[in-house]
Amino acid sequence: MTSPPTFDCSDPDARAEGLAAAARAVRAGQLVVLPTDTVYGVGCDAFSGAAVRSLLAAKGRGPDMPVPVLVGSWSTIDGLVMGVPAAARELIEAFWPGGLSLVLPHAPSLAWDLGATRGTVMLRMPLHPVALELLRDVGPMAVSSANRSGSAPAANASDAAAQLGDSVAVYLDGGPSGEPIASTIVDLTADAPRVLREGAVPLSDIAEVLGREVLTA
Repeated sequence: MTSPPTFDCSDPDARAEGLAAAARAVRAGQLVVLPTDTVYGVGCDAFSGAAVRSLLAAKGRGPDMPVPVLVGSWSTIDGLVMGVPAAARELIEAFWPGGLSLVLPHAPSLAWDLGATRGTVMLRMPLHPVALELLRDVGPMAVSSANRSGSAPAANASDAAAQLGDSVAVYLDGGPSGEPIASTIVDLTADAPRVLREGAVPLSDIAEVLGREVLTA
C-alpha cells in the first residue's frame, strides 16, 4: 500500500497540485493535514458526520471534545450561527484572521455532528495562506490539531504523518509551524463575553476591543 502523498507548498506547482488533491479529498469525506498559523491541523468537511467521526478516530479521541471549525472569510460565519452579536463583529474585525476562536450558538438548521457541542460551534479564521486557500475552495472545515490524543501537536507535516499515517489522504507541507501557541477562546453564548482559554490573543487586547472587562472561565 502506498503512503498518502505529501505536497511541498513552497513550490508553486506542488502547492497548486496539493490544494486540488486536498479539495478532492475533503469533498470525498476524507481527511487532510494542513498548516495553520498555530500548529498543523487535521481536517475534513465540517458538514460530514462520517468524516468528523473518522477525524476523531484518527486522533484516538471521543466526541466529548467537539471539533472546532475553520472558515476562510469573515462572511462565512453568518450562515453558521443563529446570530452574530456586536461583540463577535468587533472581535472578528480586530483579530481575524488570527489566533482567536469564538464560541457561538450554531444555526439549528445545520446538519452537522461535531461532537458534544451542546448547540454551539467554535469558529476561527486562520492566518495562513495555504489554509485560507483550501477553506475558500471547499468551505468550512472541522479541524483539530494533527496529532494522536495525548501526544504533542505536530509542528510540521512529517510530525503529523508520523502520528496519523494513512488515516489521512493528503498532507500539505507548509514548512515548520510558528510558535505552538493555542488560540484564545472567547465564549459569546451569553450576554457577557467569557474567555475560556487565553492564548495567542491576550486578555487585555480582548477587553480593549470590547471596551469592557471580560470574564474568565
